[in-house]
Amino acid sequence: MSKQSSRESRKRALEQAKKAQAQRGRRIRLAVIGGGVIAAAAIAVGVTLAVSGGSSSASGYKPLSALGTLQPAPAAGSVGAEGVPVPAAPPLAGTASAATGSPVDGISCESSEQTLFHIHAHLTIFVNGAARQVPQAIGIPGAVTQQTNAGPFITSGTCFYWLHTHAADGIVHIESPVQRTFTLGQFFDEWGQPLGPDVAGPAHGHVTVLVNGKVFEGNPRDVPLTAHAQIQLEVGTPLVAPESISWAGNGL
Repeated sequence: MSKQSSRESRKRALEQAKKAQAQRGRRIRLAVIGGGVIAAAAIAVGVTLAVSGGSSSASGYKPLSALGTLQPAPAAGSVGAEGVPVPAAPPLAGTASAATGSPVDGISCESSEQTLFHIHAHLTIFVNGAARQVPQAIGIPGAVTQQTNAGPFITSGTCFYWLHTHAADGIVHIESPVQRTFTLGQFFDEWGQPLGPDVAGPAHGHVTVLVNGKVFEGNPRDVPLTAHAQIQLEVGTPLVAPESISWAGNGL
């Protein structure tokens, strides 16, 4: 190959390299611009949801004083098998329509209780100022009851959903193989009962939700079942002051 041909070959190779580099630069700039557009769109969507209340994350809390005068909470019932008072009242609803083993809202029914993620919440229910029980055996199909000195307790069943109750004391066991946030709506779906701003099980009327002594602003279905949460559902009026239990010493 002559020197002139060699120089021309190197020149063509250099020009091709410059073109390739320019193309890469254009692709990078487009990717950066596109990413900026996507980020801006995401921010806009987030702002829209926050303003419109279109997401459960937009739910907040207001102080208990916003409800005005509340009826005093009734005397606690007898302490049950879990060391927690059992309301001396009828259940809000039975378990005849509860889930029987098929997945509910992505929640499975396992052959044994799961302990990777294991927390508890307490649920209290009032309808027009009168207490209602959360029954035992929600989320435990084929429940087997053991009679203890403190009352009945579910010891086993066909399977265990990740959300379930062992006694009629309002303790919701969250025992899951995955760590995630579960909601009150999912628990009611397992129970086979409706829940929304104007309904809780068979009871109809405006639903007020108290969580750890504050008023939850949002759909009752979106209330998170967090560790040791004290949740009170109130359908209709009069409204009742929040009840609370002591978590100390009961192993929950």
